[in-house]
Amino acid sequence: MSDLSNAAKVGLMTIALTLALVFGYRYVSRATGTSEGYSVWANLPDVTGVSPRSRVMISGVQVGVVDRIGLVDGQARVDIRMKPEFPLFQGATVGKRATSFIGEYFIVLTPGTEGTPRIAEGGQITHLMEDVNFDTLQTQMRDILLDVKDVTRALRATVGSDQGQKKLESILANLADLTESLNGTVKENRQTVRETLDSARAITAATAPELKEILANVKQVTAEIRDLTTKGDGAQPTGKLRQTIDRVDRASSSLESLLGHADSVAARIDEGKGTVGRLTKDETLINEVEQVVEGVGDFVQGVKRTQTIVGLRGDYNFLANTVKSYVSLRLQPSEDKYYLVELVNDPRGKVGIEQIDVDTTNPNDPPHYREIRTTTTNAFRFTFQFAKRLGPVTGRFGVRESTGGIGVDLHLLDDRLELSQDLFGFGEQVTPRWRLALSYEFVRSLWLLGGVDNVLSNERRDYFFGMTLRFNDADLKSVLPFMPGLGSGVR
Repeated sequence: MSDLSNAAKVGLMTIALTLALVFGYRYVSRATGTSEGYSVWANLPDVTGVSPRSRVMISGVQVGVVDRIGLVDGQARVDIRMKPEFPLFQGATVGKRATSFIGEYFIVLTPGTEGTPRIAEGGQITHLMEDVNFDTLQTQMRDILLDVKDVTRALRATVGSDQGQKKLESILANLADLTESLNGTVKENRQTVRETLDSARAITAATAPELKEILANVKQVTAEIRDLTTKGDGAQPTGKLRQTIDRVDRASSSLESLLGHADSVAARIDEGKGTVGRLTKDETLINEVEQVVEGVGDFVQGVKRTQTIVGLRGDYNFLANTVKSYVSLRLQPSEDKYYLVELVNDPRGKVGIEQIDVDTTNPNDPPHYREIRTTTTNAFRFTFQFAKRLGPVTGRFGVRESTGGIGVDLHLLDDRLELSQDLFGFGEQVTPRWRLALSYEFVRSLWLLGGVDNVLSNERRDYFFGMTLRFNDADLKSVLPFMPGLGSGVR
């Protein structure tokens, strides 16, 4: 029984030690915690010192182990098994670091930027860290020692030779002479220096208030200069001088761009490209443009010479007991000719004559007869005539009160007395309409007139008396500014 008891104890002890070894291995194993993780891989130029099951670290914390190392296309491929709680993102980097100068190597990572896509299972880390190892440091130290060796060789060649030693002795002798001279100068001028310092001390003591005021003013000036030259950063406004400089900079940039465009335009013009370029190169086109410009110039000069005369006229017809009004516009490009445009409001209306030929079977009427109908409509009449003057006589022709007509004016007494007659209204009545009028300017721009209308018609003859106001360009310029709604538009 005791033997069974001892055997049982040995068995239990063996089981306990086995369990302890298993749990201890899992506790200290570098691969612990990666069984549910994910795999990534990377290509490294050199994996010397890295072996499978080597640690993978981020900021000194183990996040995985090296699962496998292989050679693919001449580069070392390292497969890494990551713990699930440490994700890697696009932009993650991989490199190799040594634990010490003679120790093992491990893989070091940076996780990348959060918010970017994660590296999935089996994904590649494409970014590499700069590899700083003992070999690199050894190479750098060797380069430094070679530079130091070159410097010492140069010093030995310079100072170690007989000539170099003589130069060094000469330099030391000169330095000794210089220090001795300086010592003698200081001794000789010691009293002067002391008096100078005492004077400076007295001056500063006496002018201390003024110096304080000067320093305060300087401080204020520097503060103002700083305010002027401050470059704004959003929270602090930009200084005035800085604003001016910025505007000048923008203006210079705009000017530079403008000069560039001007150079381009000048080059195109010089090559004869574009409208302006062809104008400078094509003689035929230049001649045509000159002719057009001359024509436009003649037209503009003619327009500038054209005088505008506005007339307002009212007539009282005695027999019809009505008032007839006229608004006229005379465009006079020269002294001997003008164009007359007139709008007439005649209370007797616009007369129209219609001739109708009638064929009838009515026994009470002739089989063929003609009807003449005269219609009067309440409509404005208009006049458009061209006038040409020869001496004291002016002849007119064109449209007169909506019918064809001609007219003749006789000017007397320095053009202050006018005798006018018009013949128009052909077709409105049996005889044409003949009008005679006598006008006299008894005050500048104001005319009195009277006359006979429809001289040839006994039924429609009438006598009239009226007044006319005539304004030329000078009168309009002086009158229009005082008219409501027009003064702001006349300059």
